[in-house]
Amino acid sequence: MRVVSIIVSLAAMAAPLGAQQSVVSRAEHVYANIKTLRASFTQTVTNPLTHSDVTSHGELQQRIPGDVSVRFTDPAGDRIVANGKVVWVYLPSTNPGQVIRTNLDSSGVQVPDVATWFLDSPDTRYTISSAGTAAIDGHATTAVTLVPKDKSLPFTKATIWVDDDDSLIRQVETIDAQGLKRRIELTRLAPNATLDRDAFQFKVPKGVKVFGQG
Repeated sequence: MRVVSIIVSLAAMAAPLGAQQSVVSRAEHVYANIKTLRASFTQTVTNPLTHSDVTSHGELQQRIPGDVSVRFTDPAGDRIVANGKVVWVYLPSTNPGQVIRTNLDSSGVQVPDVATWFLDSPDTRYTISSAGTAAIDGHATTAVTLVPKDKSLPFTKATIWVDDDDSLIRQVETIDAQGLKRRIELTRLAPNATLDRDAFQFKVPKGVKVFGQG
């Protein structure tokens, strides 16, 4: 009886892990067939040092892999553009009169590229565990926590909320080495949508100084 009990206990422990990997695998399969993505977003950044929350809103456009455009509507005018190699960070709401141009791999800027971050070889890049379930924007989701084995990633832990029906990622949350928490909720998700022709172009506004590499 003791042996049977142990076997049953081990089976109960193994099942959730398989379920978690299945959730991520389904999302990985869906995003492998997505070439473009368009969505509205709400981002909340929580700073543990100042005990403050900063919330922003905007639109995300992505051409997978590597091209990301973030246009903020609140604060209006802020923008982040990544074209695969270079990232432009223009935040006149906090740093008026300047734009940062740097290599994407060395910028440290968290551009919300869920396909590259979370779904590129997730089984080998992360330790995966369950994070429960939740309703996000009216969609039933299953949450999974990902702890990176790759120390080059700009976060120490991430949680993704995967839609139970279409396997799209409805929400992501990352925590970096300083404890800064960034949560991004995606709404009005449109896979393989038509993107703006100039989505991944950045024109330096007149009078704005460019800092950084290149």
